Amino acid sequence: MRLERFRWWHIAEVLPIEEDLFGVEKWSAAMFWNELAQRHHYLVALDDERVAGYAGLSVVHRDEAWVQNIAVRRDAQRHGVGRSLLEALLAEAARRHVTQVLLEVAVDNTAAQRLYATYDFEPVGIRRGYYQPSNTDALVMMRSA
Repeated sequence: MRLERFRWWHIAEVLPIEEDLFGVEKWSAAMFWNELAQRHHYLVALDDERVAGYAGLSVVHRDEAWVQNIAVRRDAQRHGVGRSLLEALLAEAARRHVTQVLLEVAVDNTAAQRLYATYDFEPVGIRRGYYQPSNTDALVMMRSA
């Protein structure tokens, strides 16, 4: 597996992963295009030239960045892909001297929460009904440098 910059041509391969993992709450192609146009830091994890996962980081200002998403294709899960993507995002935040990295995760996604906790993310709040249309709450987690 190798990490590289997420490019526009990866969007077509990412969309089926979004559909599979997130269903009606999936990101659209336009949302990914917008993230790339905003020059946010996005990466893909490739295995045998196929997208195994992807992740993005939005640096709001020098003090704050948000993990936009981390997703790993089902057959590539539990092989360290998500961990590698998260570590790369955190390295980019450190390179930019960001002091706080935040993220939102579904309250029922305990596996992701455990992963984030191993990187010193701590719960700091709840966004009620954040994920639509399921009305699922999001747990906001933060890591300080």
